[in-house]
Amino acid sequence: MNLSRLAPALFVVLWATGFIGARYAMPWSEPFSFLAVRFAIAFLLLAGLLAFVRAKPTRPRDRLHAAFAGMLMHGVYLGGVFWAIRHGMPAGLSALIVALQPLITAVVAGFSLGERILPRHWLGLAIGFVGVVIVLLPKLGTVTSGVTAATLAASVISVVGMSAGTIWQKRFITGVDLVPVTLYQYLGATLLMVVGSFALETRTFVPTGELLLALAWSVLVLSLGAIFLLMYLIRHGEMSKVSSLFYLVPAVTALMAWALFSEELTALQIAGMAIATLGVALATVQLPMRARASR
Repeated sequence: MNLSRLAPALFVVLWATGFIGARYAMPWSEPFSFLAVRFAIAFLLLAGLLAFVRAKPTRPRDRLHAAFAGMLMHGVYLGGVFWAIRHGMPAGLSALIVALQPLITAVVAGFSLGERILPRHWLGLAIGFVGVVIVLLPKLGTVTSGVTAATLAASVISVVGMSAGTIWQKRFITGVDLVPVTLYQYLGATLLMVVGSFALETRTFVPTGELLLALAWSVLVLSLGAIFLLMYLIRHGEMSKVSSLFYLVPAVTALMAWALFSEELTALQIAGMAIATLGVALATVQLPMRARASR
């Protein structure tokens, strides 16, 4: 099986583990401080890797574009989600807001990248969102608890950041090797999180076993493995199709939480997973060449 077929499923599984890792890490560190350390370690590892791989020289313009995309895709997105949950936003509601990302990206990609979104793609995106809502229903609880103007704003900003970052990456960074692109992304994200940590936090970081394990997993599996897969998918696919994969993340996360933490998994949630999967299939399916030629 080639990478183009394996990458989407592998990306969803790896990305879903990020929410599990955050559950272990957040009691021992503030969000911006944790993310600053995570992104800085990823940057250093990539800088070391760059010394051993043959990469094309990058132009200053490409470095700036990559750093800005990293601020949006990593810093604003994860920083907003972690900050909102840390300040009382129910995780289920936060995940539901984040699930708007594929729809926002599809709309923006249509205008800024000129991507043609067919009716079946819109139908798939809509069905996928319905599936996500069903999966998250038991986790919403009393949504008024912890829901403030600040936590809502942080959640919405995180979604916009991820959508804008992926669009920026697709539009302005082409023909550059993935390692230097990701390196400068993490440089931008690290700088943003360091500023956030000094401006808004006490920089609490208690190096417990749980925190260090979550940090190692976040760096190696998410900041390197999952992000390289995402960069590959962005480079080789349409943004609306790539973004639709995020609909599967809540379902996979629910399965992991059921297996690891014995969280309840209802028949309704399983049905929601099936609906979300159907939506992603509609949004990403490739028509046969003859059908595409006759459109």
